[in-house]
Amino acid sequence: MWEAKAVDGRGAELLGWAREHLAPALAAAERLELFSAPGGRVLAISWWPAPVEPVTPPEPPSELLARPVHRWSFHREYVAEAR
Repeated sequence: MWEAKAVDGRGAELLGWAREHLAPALAAAERLELFSAPGGRVLAISWWPAPVEPVTPPEPPSELLARPVHRWSFHREYVAEAR
């Protein structure tokens, strides 16, 4: 999971950067979803086949960021099927 917060007023630019640079960098993932939220937040969630380690994506331009990018790696522990 990758999350970034844009400088005030630059959320659309950060989302555009993520579409142009982040998504292609994570193209080897089994699945990739890109989200935006109020406050200029952009979130990418990628699924990778085990035991492959995820790719470290490029950093957005610093002038777009309100703070450093956050990254987390999770391991699936449980899946509930929809009823």
